[in-house]
Amino acid sequence: MPLVLQRRKDDGSPSGAYAGATLRWPTEALWAQLEPLCPGLSVEVLAETDSSNTRLMERARIGETAPCLLVAQRQTAGRGRMGRAWRSATHGETGASLTFSLGLMLDPADWAGLSLAVGVALAEALHPGVGLKWPNDLWFGAKGDVPGRKLGGVLVETLGVNGGRYVVIGVGLNVAEPPRMQGDEFSAAWVREFDPTASAPALLGRIALPLLQSVLRFEREGFRAFAGRFARADILLGRPVVTTSADAPAGIAQGVDDQGALRVQTPSGAIVTIGSGEVSVRPC
Repeated sequence: MPLVLQRRKDDGSPSGAYAGATLRWPTEALWAQLEPLCPGLSVEVLAETDSSNTRLMERARIGETAPCLLVAQRQTAGRGRMGRAWRSATHGETGASLTFSLGLMLDPADWAGLSLAVGVALAEALHPGVGLKWPNDLWFGAKGDVPGRKLGGVLVETLGVNGGRYVVIGVGLNVAEPPRMQGDEFSAAWVREFDPTASAPALLGRIALPLLQSVLRFEREGFRAFAGRFARADILLGRPVVTTSADAPAGIAQGVDDQGALRVQTPSGAIVTIGSGEVSVRPC
């Protein structure tokens, strides 16, 4: 049974330098759930690393493309969308955040909307009050005109390998209340707001199976299998937004199209479609 617990320092090399407590992760139970759906899958837990996405992408570059669920108990140089940093919480208890990556070869007919499908799986597994902010954030606490606060995020990266494509899906969630960082535009949300007894290992046990099931369904059916569910969780729908798109710097979000691109109605009444690319969107 391919289960591994390692200690690594933040450049990815083995080290015993990290003094944080090692949590009890449900590796055997996860492997038993996931491997039948994805033969050859391994479950690994790193006590500390720079980025679980980086580790899997580097393995893929040297031909190691076996499916893997890689958990970083502490992540020191995690990456979010558009190069933003995503670090595990380093204050207080070990496990104040959950960071992990799922890597596997994937062959969908169309890659468009994968991050949205992943968001749907995570939101539904977490709590009915968890919503989705296009294209890859999970938010909690939406109420009336208030869109809520960021709970976590998804980073999808792909790499061409031997005529196929390897995908790494990175997930970061605040388990406990994170510290407010200087320059943060929005305050954060955390899982213990709606699940006071939550722990990082228990959360992983809750979301790993529906995540893998959704990724495999996306491979078979594409984003159309998730479009209605995304719409029900879409926190931007009908809200004023500002974007970094020159074609629609401001407008009203009108949901997404069949490819998962955001539709924004500009003040002139025109509908502009925005692909995820390098565009940032914020609720007003």
